Amino acid sequence: MTGSRIVALGHYQPSKVLTNDDLASLVDTSDEWITSRVGIRTRHIAAPDETVADMASRAAAKALAASGFDPQSVDLVVVATCTAMDRSPNTAAQVAARLGIPTPAAYDVNTVCSGFSYALATADHAVRAGAARRALVVGAEKMSDTIDWTDRSTCVIFADGAGAAVLEATDDFEGVGPVVWGSDPTKGDAVRIDGWDPTISQQGQAVFRWATTQLAPIAREACERAGVRPDELVAFVPHQANLRIIDAIAGKLGLSPDCVVARDVVDSGNTSAASVPLALSRLSERGELRSGGPALLFGFGGGLAYAGQVVRCP
Repeated sequence: MTGSRIVALGHYQPSKVLTNDDLASLVDTSDEWITSRVGIRTRHIAAPDETVADMASRAAAKALAASGFDPQSVDLVVVATCTAMDRSPNTAAQVAARLGIPTPAAYDVNTVCSGFSYALATADHAVRAGAARRALVVGAEKMSDTIDWTDRSTCVIFADGAGAAVLEATDDFEGVGPVVWGSDPTKGDAVRIDGWDPTISQQGQAVFRWATTQLAPIAREACERAGVRPDELVAFVPHQANLRIIDAIAGKLGLSPDCVVARDVVDSGNTSAASVPLALSRLSERGELRSGGPALLFGFGGGLAYAGQVVRCP
């Protein structure tokens, strides 16, 4: 058995930026109301004809270019999304076709906001089992397709975008650490996207209580399985659900003052399965990640599902 490591990252955000003042012209809200409750100031919204596959492909192309790998050397493509409209071909197959990856295993994963961590774990498992040598893992969402723009409890939160990572096999077992994953299906109704013309709805207070009271011990367990103490982390990149949730979990982990906590939600909103790789890639692009240092990735949300693992920064 081998391990896997992340060798490159990439991300994509649509050009349209929606501010809190823009939303105040649509619904009864204000910049103060939004920032005090969820911490978001701006979010990116895809064009009507821009698809999940479009965004996933752009993020994946950046990651693949940064890796220096030939597309023909990639043998696995995994896309995490809950908003793709196409049933077949799946988004992973569309990404592979656009990037010129000729014969990969290709599949989509839908665990909503924890999707990227689930997808990363399955790719790591495939590499460790010898079923793949190089993998492209993407989180991409067009949440705007599911938004009721008259519902201020949801329209101020969600946004669009994509993030991607390239993995390769390595003898370094610490590259991508063991995943801690699970769910609480009895609370699955707390976040819903139902039917063929879907609209997202959520029980905000229930999700907030679950996230702020139940998830910190699970995040610590991911560190323990990787043999890393929380105060040794160089970065903590949780799902960008809500700034208050991020700060509450981070405050319970005992992080070092030097640990970078991703707060991408302020500028990017909640992009569901895209939020973790998008935030990680933006931190990397700004030079805020120490290469080789341990970072905790932690997705959680709809399902209610969660997954986290410690990775070494590329």
